[in-house]
Amino acid sequence: MPKKYVYSFKEGKKEMKELLGGKGANLAEMTSLGITVPPGFTVTTQVCDVYYKNNRKYPKEVINQIDKKLAELEKEIGKKFGDKKDPLLVSVRSGAAVSMPGMMDTILNLGLNDETVEGLAKKTGNERFALDSYRRFMQMFGDVVLKVEHDKFENILGKTKKAQGVKIDSELGINGLKEVVNKYKALIKEETGKDFPANPKIQLQMAIDAVFDSWNNERAISYRRINEIKGLIGTAVNVQAMVFGNMGNDCATGVAFTRNPSNGEKKFYGEFLINAQGEDVVAGIRTPNTIEELKKIMPGIYNELLEVQKKLETHYKDMQDIEFTIEKGKLYILQTRSGKRTAHAAVKIAVDMVNEGLIAKGDAILRIDPGQLDKLLHKSIDPNANVRIIAKGLPASPGAAVGEVYFTADKAKDMAEIGKKVILVRAETSPEDIEGMHAAQGILTSRGGVTSHAALVSRGMGKTCIVGAEKISVDEQGKKFSIGNRVIKEGDKITLNGTTGEVLLGEVSFVEPELKGEFKTIMEWADSIRKLKVRTNADTPHDSKVALDFGAQGIGLCRTEHMFFDEIRIKAVREMMLADTQEARKKAIDKIMPMQKKDFKEIFKIMDGLPVNIRLLDPPLHEFLPTEKEDIEMLARELNVSVKKINELILATKEFNPMLGFRGCRLGIVYPEISEMQTRAIMEAACECAKEGINTQPEIMIPLTGTMKEYEILHYDLKRISDEIIKKNKVKVDYSIGTMIEIPRACIIADKLAEKAKFFSFGTNDLTQMIFGYSRDDAGKFLPAYIKKGILEKDPFVSIDTEGVGYLMELGVKKARKVNPKIKIGICGEHGGDPSSIKFCHNLGLNYVSCSPFRVPIARLAAAQAALEEKR
Repeated sequence: MPKKYVYSFKEGKKEMKELLGGKGANLAEMTSLGITVPPGFTVTTQVCDVYYKNNRKYPKEVINQIDKKLAELEKEIGKKFGDKKDPLLVSVRSGAAVSMPGMMDTILNLGLNDETVEGLAKKTGNERFALDSYRRFMQMFGDVVLKVEHDKFENILGKTKKAQGVKIDSELGINGLKEVVNKYKALIKEETGKDFPANPKIQLQMAIDAVFDSWNNERAISYRRINEIKGLIGTAVNVQAMVFGNMGNDCATGVAFTRNPSNGEKKFYGEFLINAQGEDVVAGIRTPNTIEELKKIMPGIYNELLEVQKKLETHYKDMQDIEFTIEKGKLYILQTRSGKRTAHAAVKIAVDMVNEGLIAKGDAILRIDPGQLDKLLHKSIDPNANVRIIAKGLPASPGAAVGEVYFTADKAKDMAEIGKKVILVRAETSPEDIEGMHAAQGILTSRGGVTSHAALVSRGMGKTCIVGAEKISVDEQGKKFSIGNRVIKEGDKITLNGTTGEVLLGEVSFVEPELKGEFKTIMEWADSIRKLKVRTNADTPHDSKVALDFGAQGIGLCRTEHMFFDEIRIKAVREMMLADTQEARKKAIDKIMPMQKKDFKEIFKIMDGLPVNIRLLDPPLHEFLPTEKEDIEMLARELNVSVKKINELILATKEFNPMLGFRGCRLGIVYPEISEMQTRAIMEAACECAKEGINTQPEIMIPLTGTMKEYEILHYDLKRISDEIIKKNKVKVDYSIGTMIEIPRACIIADKLAEKAKFFSFGTNDLTQMIFGYSRDDAGKFLPAYIKKGILEKDPFVSIDTEGVGYLMELGVKKARKVNPKIKIGICGEHGGDPSSIKFCHNLGLNYVSCSPFRVPIARLAAAQAALEEKR
């Protein structure tokens, strides 16, 4: 029996999305639910896979099965494909297993030619509609299949409208449309050297191939890379009988969401256009009407649509994005899918659906993308700020964004790559703008509605977006936009308030985010499920308080070197380095002792009852020395030493590879006065806090251990000093000494280290550097190329390399726990805030992850998701 490559909508179901794509599976599901869906069939993702593996060809059975399903469709509709009197027309749309809005290609009205267009006109009694459908088809087919530039078609259309004295497409009359069609034919002949293909069967075959080709177009590849979509074999192709929203004023097309995708409000939300086709709404060429206006114009259809959206949301148990067409007063549903939403909306919808009994708490947690929470943790516009509103549009994606104005995706991307904050301003965006949108802080368009391409993609990316700011006149060629007499040029700064839709002049002050409302609720649910504890990397009282407010369960890394870099302290370090005797060195470094103690005491007070992991001085000493001539001369005067002596010290401390040089525990062994001073500061601060009733849990961490002897020498000194101070103060302090595992050798001897160390903390950044042999500071020169070429799947400094780094981590954990089952193990590299790395740490059985303060909620959610996925 031949393999089945093509399924009618009656044969599928929603669980088949890997085979039928999300769109095809949902069309099949809606058909089975009795919802009015134009009939059709799906060519599976497997065909796309075969197509690419066989040099853009597929088996003859595929063609035969398409012909068979086309014949079934003709019978069901009662029309013939290519019939001159009453032709069947179809749409050809992409549909991968994961939604990729606007990234691949669509063709509408396929089956029209000079003869069938006349038949369509006579059958419908509407020549204008038939010609409008023909010019749309010719433009889409010419662009997508024949690769004639889209702008060349738009140029012809624009000039014809201007000559006819009309502004919008639907006002163009029969004669104008005939002129457009003829000019389109001439353009295609001129650009391709061939006539526009008239045979509908050939049109269909070329269109299906073109949709498969669009799977690997530049924008689709970029979208998958940006959104980390991997493991898909290709797109399916959906061939569906056409229904028409452009037959007159009793017709319409629209996009709607079962809830507001911007703020999550439980309110039917969407837009529509009278006498239009679906691409008009998505492309943002015309600013549509809100869905509430449909209630006034077509109340019966509105109520029917309301019932359908309730049915679909209840069935899928998620907010749905619905495309619909109204043809001569009859409603058709063309698509449903889980709608893209902002971070704020995602959290609100998830919590509301639990409270409504639609989903369980675990489902709510799994439904939220941890990375998307980052948007909720950014600043918003200060309500008390003085603002100058220069324009207002539709708030398509909330939040606040400030940046310099740029008018093309390429320029926005280029400027972002050199560190500029960018606002991309366009009349309307298109799928080709994907890289620029990704690079921008926010997007502003003068046209389009809240379901336009700009809005949909921005929400999916978590970008602030304002659309339909119609008073803005965008001049992309002149690199400026104007509002009345005011002109904003390329490079000028503006601020977008995506919550209100206001465009503000210049840079506006922001306020810090808060963890409250539904956000707080979802975090509490996550905390009740996760096993991994979440700590923070914090070196100041301010960062410690921020992290605590975001739910941190202690500090996993306090980098003490960050406390050395103010003017007074760095001078003391330099004095120590220039000292000739140990006594002089100790005298110099002890000047820092009261300041370090004060820092630790403030942090202990904030983290009352929670562990605070303090890493002893780690970076190479040359980082503390001046490099400029003027600074060297000033230091010589301040310390009463010669410039020559300082220059000799600079030369002596210079290293070929500082990250592998004189740093970490090596400093503490050669200059024991440094680690001794820090230990005294830590323990005296802890003892003073204990006397004030504050529960301190200091964890003293020895950095860069590679041998057992290194650890033993420092552990002995640190324990001796700590016990002496505790005894002297007659208090109880629950302290511990451990080490940072950041050298591969430390993983190999983890069992020996675990005999004395009370905890391990994986320094995954350095571990990654040493295992790969990549310098983190220089790897940016080649890592993007490595990822693009597939040498690496992800940047190993962003997400843990589970095959190499992960293998050594697993080895270290197993060896350590075999000797000391109670040893506390966590990570404190930047990977501690990466969701996929957090999942790996959960599976490895670590006790905690530590990350920057603003990533604490992300880590809490990711840890809960890891626990849920393990359970399921």
